[in-house]
Amino acid sequence: MTTFFDTSVLIPAFIEDHEHHERSLRAFVEAGKKSGCCAAHSLAEVYSTMTRLPGRNRLSGEQVMLLLENIRERLTLVALSGDEYHKAINEAAQAGVVGGTIYDALIARCALKAKADVIYTWNFRHFEQFGPEVVKRLKRL
Repeated sequence: MTTFFDTSVLIPAFIEDHEHHERSLRAFVEAGKKSGCCAAHSLAEVYSTMTRLPGRNRLSGEQVMLLLENIRERLTLVALSGDEYHKAINEAAQAGVVGGTIYDALIARCALKAKADVIYTWNFRHFEQFGPEVVKRLKRL
């Protein structure tokens, strides 16, 4: 079974006082490179988020790079080709996707490319608009 991790699950895995930390971390630890994957773009999202968090949860770029190495060691990274990227954006535009939700559309497309059986996300509202092929794979932790 192939398990795909959205950024919304990866980030809480590394923040101990996050409400979804325990469940996110457990799923992340149980994943392996043969069965677990995430979008390559999620590395940038994790970096962006973790370096701008408020207070004691904010990490330096060097600290986040250690987390990204952990992700790369545990999960297979899935990237879209230029043509796949364009097609995903075009389909999202036709479906009425606007603003930052386009990044979730690209991540969902990576999950489909990986032939993921399960997509772990805490962001159901966005992912539910990407069609039945995505919706049937969504799973709560």
